[in-house]
Amino acid sequence: MELAMYLVDAFAHQAFSGNPAGVCITPEPLPDALLQKIAAEMAVSETAFYTPGNQQLRWFTPLTEVNLCGHGTLATAHVLQQTGALNLGDTLTFSTLSGPLHVTAGRDAIAMDFPLLPPNMAVPAGQVYLAALGLIDEQVTAQGMFGEKHFIVVSSEAVVRQLAPDFAALRALPGRGIVVSARGENGFDMVSRYFAPWVGVNEDPVTGSAHCALAAYWCAELGKTQLRAFQASARGGELSLALGEPGRVNIGGQARTVLVGQFIV
Repeated sequence: MELAMYLVDAFAHQAFSGNPAGVCITPEPLPDALLQKIAAEMAVSETAFYTPGNQQLRWFTPLTEVNLCGHGTLATAHVLQQTGALNLGDTLTFSTLSGPLHVTAGRDAIAMDFPLLPPNMAVPAGQVYLAALGLIDEQVTAQGMFGEKHFIVVSSEAVVRQLAPDFAALRALPGRGIVVSARGENGFDMVSRYFAPWVGVNEDPVTGSAHCALAAYWCAELGKTQLRAFQASARGGELSLALGEPGRVNIGGQARTVLVGQFIV
């Protein structure tokens, strides 16, 4: 069996930036075990699997399936736009584990309608997590959770950029993911980094799903309904965020296809 496979740099204005995602087009739903093996073989943070017949979209890291993936969704919509399945101005609805997700093809970016996930800031991560991240109390201004993931706010963009986590120490703790953010500089409202060694991704270059929580927190904190966000990984990536209908956020970004081929199984 041959499957159309793409490698797409999502949330990127040019190749070799943003977050690389595999996009696999499957003519029919495939067994979970096979999807997991393909994702492990691709060895990027997420591989998206799209089945046109039922609009099903699923995302797998090299180790496990995830419920929501922003850059995998953006990468898939970009491939569909490139191949003529999604035209300028059109909206397509994917069927996912997080419910229906709408994507709209714009002239300069693709917009994704995602759930807004306000973090619970009354649940601190705890000292052991801060120590594993290399943070001290004086650098931390707020802590919380969104779902199973930790949400940490620090005092400056410099603190975010200089983080050097001990991933072995993090993996020894219970967890799913950690986002660390701060108010931004140089035209960005906020900056962040995202770590998920528990699912085989030490640092995710650009994490759309984390911005469902980041948008909720920083829009309230800054008194804004639209934000320019930057994820300050080594590759880096830009996102536009806008509060939508109640409980929803529009996440926008660009993407670049860097590889097209056939996956043979």
